[in-house]
Amino acid sequence: MSGRALKRCMVAYATAEWQFLLPVQIDAEANIAEVIAAARRSAPDAALPWDEAPVGIFGELRSRDAVPADGERIELYRPLAQDPRTRRRARLRPPRR
Repeated sequence: MSGRALKRCMVAYATAEWQFLLPVQIDAEANIAEVIAAARRSAPDAALPWDEAPVGIFGELRSRDAVPADGERIELYRPLAQDPRTRRRARLRPPRR
């Protein structure tokens, strides 16, 4: 070992059909963008929105320059097809006569 402090993170992305989870071991000072870049290098042929997707840690939006802690899961978020609140309101609205 080179003596540098390392951390382990998980990069996650999911669609309705499949889930993508990629463990990454990287320098302890690496930010989210660097963790995602390392995951991208080790995931050939994965057509994911690496550069444009919003990112977060355990469900909370973060900027790509934030530094994740050891063991955290970095999530790439996909856009929703429809706002869940709007869909729920439409489902609960009584039918018009």
